[in-house]
Amino acid sequence: MGLAMAEQLIAAGHDLLCISRKTDEALTEQASRHGVFCEQWEQDLSQSENAAQRLERWLAKHDGASLGSVTLINNAGLLPRIAPLGEIAAGDLANALRVDLEAPMLLTGAFLRATSGWKAQRRILNISSGLGRRAMASQAAYCAAKAGMDHFTRCVALEQAGQPNGARICALAPGVIDTEMQVQLRGADSSQFPDIGNFIGLKEKGSLASPQEAAAKVLAFLGRPDFGVNPVADIRD
Repeated sequence: MGLAMAEQLIAAGHDLLCISRKTDEALTEQASRHGVFCEQWEQDLSQSENAAQRLERWLAKHDGASLGSVTLINNAGLLPRIAPLGEIAAGDLANALRVDLEAPMLLTGAFLRATSGWKAQRRILNISSGLGRRAMASQAAYCAAKAGMDHFTRCVALEQAGQPNGARICALAPGVIDTEMQVQLRGADSSQFPDIGNFIGLKEKGSLASPQEAAAKVLAFLGRPDFGVNPVADIRD
């Protein structure tokens, strides 16, 4: 969905900085065709402190007075092995929590510090999940990380409400999407993942949105005038 959002933002004329595991030459070509700026960084978000420091330095070099708005979207997600908590290696758990929770927090902090004096409208969109709001066996790491994302979003919303030109922030659950993460869930060991049938059923019933459809809904939500009024939201509500 991250790539689909980037493509749609470029098509709408927005300048982008993209942080991902790999760069995408087609995205650069698309930006060139549309006459917009698109910089891409190859970055392992399990090394989130490096990413946050680099983002803060990059933003500090820009003139916020020339911008009408600036938005941070935290979209990256990682599932460790789908199994009960006691059967997942400590390193795998730590890596997942770094990508799913630590990176969004550090990047959000960097964004807020670097843009604190800007007059541009500031928005932060954290891509959360329904699993941050309900428990599921063999999903402890992902559920905990998304619950943490929801709650730190609430905290930042309270902090920013008292600031001049405070940033608007929302943790948004985007619904069920036909991504590699869904493939991973459907391919889990059924003896260790009691809910596997639900995910297989979503695919068989055609209930999964395409990344492009989901991206369009998420970006429409981001553009709403009431964005951030509710710091935790679901695209299906």
